[in-house]
Amino acid sequence: MTKLLTILTAAALLAVSAATVSAQTTPKSVIHVVTVKWKAGTTPEQIQAALDGVKALPASFKGITRVWVKTVKAQGDKTHAFVMEFADEEALKQYSGSAAQKKWYEVYIPIREQSTTFDISN
Repeated sequence: MTKLLTILTAAALLAVSAATVSAQTTPKSVIHVVTVKWKAGTTPEQIQAALDGVKALPASFKGITRVWVKTVKAQGDKTHAFVMEFADEEALKQYSGSAAQKKWYEVYIPIREQSTTFDISN
């Protein structure tokens, strides 16, 4: 009986552990990935201002939880990329057209020639 109880306890712990790992590795947040090609003549200072604007977004829009702006490797004609993590799909929807997005767009849109966006979640 003790052996059976030990086996059942171990099985329960493994099931809880597997569920915890799954929850940690498959979050419900949304990753918003943008690759950018800047307009000809855009200065490094203008690019930095746009990236600094991305870094400032979590302070002005609570649905953005984290950002990444340092491009480590780029392929093709896109020279930069940035990533925003949204709490969930609803936060991403609310961001579109928000005051925070509009303010950042004042710096970003005039220098952006082309961008590609992927929104990714589980």
